[in-house]
Amino acid sequence: MYRKGPTPDELEAAGLTEADFASEAVEPWPDNLVPLLLFQYLRTQWRTGAGGPSGLDYTVMHRKMDRMGLTPDDYDQLEHDIQIMEVAAINCIYAKT
Repeated sequence: MYRKGPTPDELEAAGLTEADFASEAVEPWPDNLVPLLLFQYLRTQWRTGAGGPSGLDYTVMHRKMDRMGLTPDDYDQLEHDIQIMEVAAINCIYAKT
């Protein structure tokens, strides 16, 4: 889930220091960990068209969820959680800067 940061030599080569990236670590709440891990798993499963990403491939998502041994209520909740994250991601992707 986390990416290894650049080495001090790589930072120096780019004219940067570790202080340029200082921030607090963010830990997900326990209730959000499963949706976050599933969303990360789906990171390469975006449907795209001429205008860019349009949403996640739900066939892949449902196949993965089917293998998780979820209760029907947990399945529905996880699907809802992923949809919220999907909409937030799409809004970020197409946000005007």
